[in-house]
Amino acid sequence: MIHVEQQDGVAVVRMEHGKVNALDLELCEELTALFRDLAQGEADAVVLTGVGTVFSAGVDLLRMIDGGAPYVQRYLVVFHHFCRTLFTFPRPLVAAINGHAIAGGCVVACTADRRIMARGSGRVGIPELRVGVPFPAAPLEILRFALPARHFQQLLYSGATVETEEAVECGLVEEVVEPDDLMGRALEAARGLAAMGQENFALTKQQIRAPILERMERGQQDTHATVERIWSSDATLAAIRDYVSRTFKPSRSEKS
Repeated sequence: MIHVEQQDGVAVVRMEHGKVNALDLELCEELTALFRDLAQGEADAVVLTGVGTVFSAGVDLLRMIDGGAPYVQRYLVVFHHFCRTLFTFPRPLVAAINGHAIAGGCVVACTADRRIMARGSGRVGIPELRVGVPFPAAPLEILRFALPARHFQQLLYSGATVETEEAVECGLVEEVVEPDDLMGRALEAARGLAAMGQENFALTKQQIRAPILERMERGQQDTHATVERIWSSDATLAAIRDYVSRTFKPSRSEKS
């Protein structure tokens, strides 16, 4: 599910979960636990990446359909803590986007301090509204923080996914490199951030992100019940089922 290797002070975390690294309950829980451990460990920085042509295709929609309201309700709580754990990770975190980063996969990338993508490797975007679901508070605030204000609203409303060059133009990623250079550049960026010193970096990151965390927690309190009701409703599950049937080939690898 997750592979971790140490490279000269940097922990390289590879998501290897199914065909598309779908963010199901188990992967979110495993990554949450791992990053809590890494925050207390010896690694100076972390590079997060996927395998093959996918970074992460986002929330496992088939699990949502199969599990119904009970699964959805549990998942939303786990996903909130997962997003918050990555966003508050005190060490440098670089997303090495090796392929498609869609919906929740894009949110995961946006928790990082740097987002570097392999040229021509896939698409990036946040099509939640096209799927038929609202944004929970944590992912919404993470995206608001990471994306340029001039593009934020349009990216959410359009639900468009874009290729690498356009992803840089609209701020979904910050840098594009050749595929063979991705890991080397990500490691270089991670070490560059780590060179600032662990305490200095952690404090600065906390100061920068504190207002976003306040909005995230306030939004969770104010909107969680509504988000949960909409996500777990029969109408929404039907919309997800329709989206899957229209968008993907019938397969247990259908994710978004």
